[in-house]
This record gives sequence, C-alpha cells and structure tokens, in this order.
Amino acid sequence: MKIITSVKQMQKSSLALRRKGKLIGLVPTMGALHEGHLSLVRMARKKSDVVVVSIFVNPTQFGPGEDFQKYPRVFPQDKKLLQKEKCDIIFYPSAKQIYPENYLTFVDVEDITTRLEGASRPGHFRGVATIVAKLFNIVQPDLAFFGQKDAQQVVVVKKMVSDLNFPVKIIVCPTVRDQKGLALSSRNSYLSPDEKCQALCLYEALEKARDLIQLGQTNPQVVISSMQTVIQKSPLAEIDYVAITDTKRLLPVDKIRGDVLISLAVRVGNTRLIDNICVRANKKIQEIRC
Repeated sequence: MKIITSVKQMQKSSLALRRKGKLIGLVPTMGALHEGHLSLVRMARKKSDVVVVSIFVNPTQFGPGEDFQKYPRVFPQDKKLLQKEKCDIIFYPSAKQIYPENYLTFVDVEDITTRLEGASRPGHFRGVATIVAKLFNIVQPDLAFFGQKDAQQVVVVKKMVSDLNFPVKIIVCPTVRDQKGLALSSRNSYLSPDEKCQALCLYEALEKARDLIQLGQTNPQVVISSMQTVIQKSPLAEIDYVAITDTKRLLPVDKIRGDVLISLAVRVGNTRLIDNICVRANKKIQEIRC
C-alpha cells in the first residue's frame, strides 16, 4: 500500500495506471474510518483494479462554529484499517496541497444545495463540490463510491458530474448501521453513552415513517408529525429538520408516491447527526438508494 501526499505525485501515479488500462476506484473520506467507510472500500475492491482512498478533512465544507478543529484525525489507525482491506493507495494531502496560497476557485451547484443540509449549513455543499471536483481531477477515477447516509451529498455530486462532464461513475452503497440501527458516523465518537442511546430516535423515526407508508399513508405532513413525535420522546434530542422530498431536486412532496427521500437532522446533546431512507412507495414499499 502506497501513501501519497503530493497532488502532482498522485496525478502522475493515476496517469501511469490509466495508461496500463487499470480501472481506478476512489473512496473519498475525511478519515476517522469506521465500518461504513470500509464497506465502501470493499465495494471498490470488488469493482476496481486499483483502490484509492483519500483522507482529507476539508476545511471549506465546515461553517463558522462547526467542528473542524475537533473533527477526529487518527491517521495511524486509518492506515492499519486500510492495510487490512488491501487498499492500494492512500491519498493523504495537506491543506496547503489542496488549497495553496491565493486559492480562489470554487464549484457551486445551485438550487439543490439550498435545501435540507444546505439550508442549515450555508456554504457546506460549495466546499463539498469543490473538494470532490478536485479529487476527481487529481485521482482521475473511473468509479467513485459514496454512502447513502449522505444522500443529499450524493445528489449534489451526481448533478455536478453530469453538468461538468466528469467521466466518473458514481456508485452509492447502503448506509451501515450498528446492531440497534444507529447510522455509523465519525461524529458518533462525540456522543456519551446516554446520548448514543437517545440518538437511536433518528432511526426509530425513519422506521415509523416506513411503517406508515407501508400501511398506505400518503400525506407527508402526517408522516412528518409522527416522526417528530418519536424524536421528541428523547429529551436530549433537538430537531433541525424532518423532510420528505423527491429524490432529484429535493423538493417537498405534496403526496407520497413513487421515489421519495425521507431525511432528518437532529442534534443530540452537542452533536448534530443526520440520517435518511430512500423508498419507493408503490403497491409494496421498498427501500432504494438515491
């Protein structure tokens, strides 16, 4: 396994691999790897000749007062996990490599970034789109692997890839959960044992929504109200948003039918968590990926 810290060296290595006809799979991460990340690496291993995992805590996707400074950085641990998964290359650049002095260029995907996470975290997706575009240009992957847990990010990246003609196929992998249903996240490390227990209300609310839709409920406001009731039973939980939208433009739906994204953001103690399910609400409800 190689560790590359230089942008130019990563580009040079990718070009050499592509000239040999190798299929490159990229798993973009901010490190502090958990089973969710590793599931993406395993999928990349199955579908690619060469697996590249990027580790970079991207400052431009954090807003004022967010957790950029305290975001977990545990590279030695990440390295061991990736060695075990037979990762081929870790791309581990510094901030100066990615954003050199006088850096002025950003990617802004409009409209779909103004809702949900975009409304709560202004500028977040500008930073996400910029770093993903840069990684695609640097690593030059054929395939890129993202988790369903960050559903809006997936929608934004897919739109950017389409609009800017990146020759990259986006592969979305299922959300990985612990035994009780909590979606795995690097930020779960911030939770106390009691907070972690109460954080289960996110998945319980999503399960409530799925059950109601399975029973034939098509009114999104009824489903949202029921989800809010579930969350409010946890005293440490504070709702940021609960939404039922379409899966393309992320606009609220007036009736639950076809493919819908059910998403929520909840602060448990001082930790903000997100989760979602994407379902196809036809005669028989089924969970899908956005």
